[in-house]
Amino acid sequence: MCFMAFLRIFSLMLSVVAILACGGNAQLSPDFYASTCPNLQRIVSDAMREAIDQELRVAASVLRLFFHDCFVNGCDGSLLLDDTATFTGEKSAFPNRNSVRGFEVIDRIKSRVECECNGTVSCADILALAARDGVALHESCTQMGGPTWAVPLGRRDARTASDCAANAQLPSPTATLPTLISMFAAKGLSSRDMVALSGAHTIGFAQCSNFRARIYNETNINPIFAANRRGACPPSGGDTNLAAMDLQTPNRFDNNYYTNLLTRGGLLYSDQELFNNGRLDWLVKVYSSRAASFRRDFAAAMVKMGNINPLVGTDGEIRKNCRLVN
Repeated sequence: MCFMAFLRIFSLMLSVVAILACGGNAQLSPDFYASTCPNLQRIVSDAMREAIDQELRVAASVLRLFFHDCFVNGCDGSLLLDDTATFTGEKSAFPNRNSVRGFEVIDRIKSRVECECNGTVSCADILALAARDGVALHESCTQMGGPTWAVPLGRRDARTASDCAANAQLPSPTATLPTLISMFAAKGLSSRDMVALSGAHTIGFAQCSNFRARIYNETNINPIFAANRRGACPPSGGDTNLAAMDLQTPNRFDNNYYTNLLTRGGLLYSDQELFNNGRLDWLVKVYSSRAASFRRDFAAAMVKMGNINPLVGTDGEIRKNCRLVN
């Protein structure tokens, strides 16, 4: 009898260990703030609608913020932190410097959330919701079909950030396909996730310095497309000049990004690597012809990316100001 009781206790202990080993992802839930901040999603959605009405590009900017935050040590709001005397943050990293934007939008949302639910909602969760709403609200603002998804919530905010980590972990616009596959796999994301998430470039913009070499030096590019892009990107100078990654429908969240790749119209080297006589050509073809498949896989991949190493429980903090540690 005592031995059976011991077995039951031992089995219970193993179950607890197994739950803890699963990490914080299991603790995230779309209903996390249902009782503590019931109007959260409306507040974020309303603020994002106002921001997009003022500047349509905000949707792409906030979406990129979320991607760059999650890819550096997890979705913990660390990208939002300003540099301090004790650390140089991710904003100063080479992939982000003078490039990432949309911080003021997150600040405004955080301020409104704090007025409603003081010290309750993390900046990391606000960023996750704002990224989703930017895509979904793009639909109503441009009369097209942006996907939506339920956002698991319950993340907490990091107390530090690292420019070195951002430099090492963010994919380069000149990355090869094997490198991209490896970097996404390191975050628990499959090749399918990677191709689906790359579809966010359908509303994205790139700076001239990131695609100059491609439009002037590469051969795996549509010559008409390259000539068109050279108009806004001279051989020297104009490094920060912007070009839409989807020339056909830059303000619509659709699957034309993939259609462009089929005709060698990827703006970045890393874009065209997805369709370059490689192992993922078939998936680019699928997404180019089946918008519903892209929408479904993009939404699923966004949820999966949002689960990268979140801080939960008592880890981290709930920042009062997204730019500063409490």
